[in-house]
Amino acid sequence: MAVSCLITAWRTHEAELLNFMRHRLNNPSEAEDLLHDLFLKAWAQGDNFCSVVNARAWLFEVARNTLIDRSRRTRNEVTLPEDIPAIEPEFFAIDGLANCLPRVLSELSEEDREAIQRCDLEGMPQALFAELKGLSLPGAKSRIQRARQRLRAQMSKACQVRLDEAGHVCCFVPRPPLG
Repeated sequence: MAVSCLITAWRTHEAELLNFMRHRLNNPSEAEDLLHDLFLKAWAQGDNFCSVVNARAWLFEVARNTLIDRSRRTRNEVTLPEDIPAIEPEFFAIDGLANCLPRVLSELSEEDREAIQRCDLEGMPQALFAELKGLSLPGAKSRIQRARQRLRAQMSKACQVRLDEAGHVCCFVPRPPLG
């Protein structure tokens, strides 16, 4: 392996690369660790490194990508404070209520089920739904609104959904899914 071109490039640019990383990390030891990783990436190129036209540009590009990769890894690590409040029981009620939805949807008319399925569950814009069904936009909005009202009434009846004083779901009776 012809490493002389890598060693020459590394000796020429190492201090500049280290300053580059230190400036972006504000942590000297982490900058040195990433510089080491950068050297290993260059070393892994073997003889191909010698064919790089601009070694400095290549090293800085890989250094930048190494910093980006590190940022992506650490960005998702969030330390949560100890005093986070507990999850309210209503969230569990709403989660479980989703189990009632397929059964209750199956009990609605085809027209109501399609309006809710396409617009609320699949996210189809109401204007597109109107066009698909040959309705005016106000007509489609009315149809969707009426379907939602009938779904709400059926959920209250079939799953015995109850709301608390604030209007949030507090409890319900689950229904077994359709066979």
